[in-house]
Amino acid sequence: MSEENIYLNNPLHGTGLEQVLNELVDHYGFEILYAYLGLNCFKSNPSIVSSIKFLKKTDWAREKLEGFYLYQYKNLPKADDIQFQQPPRERIVPAHQKPKAPVELSFEDAERLRQKKAKKTRERQSNNNGPWG
Repeated sequence: MSEENIYLNNPLHGTGLEQVLNELVDHYGFEILYAYLGLNCFKSNPSIVSSIKFLKKTDWAREKLEGFYLYQYKNLPKADDIQFQQPPRERIVPAHQKPKAPVELSFEDAERLRQKKAKKTRERQSNNNGPWG
């Protein structure tokens, strides 16, 4: 298999940022995207144009959105530890994994997830004797 072909099964392959964002906004809307991703470009006067401008300048935010696209919208199984270290566009999705219907999301689930992440962060910090320890 050629080097380029190993990425062909990744739904992000050949898909531009604007198309990704349009698909997500059309399906979930800006409010759900903000609830799950916490990106202010989805909260304060959200628009496709302003969000793309921010996402193009901010690698970590774009990668967060692209991961959301792969694992929520395309509903692929989570990447293994090795692939997870790669940016979403560079991940190799095994040929047998096919996109499924988008995950149904809710504001309640987003809040539960936010609280779970906050708890993990607090535990990590206390296990390290604080944020610098």
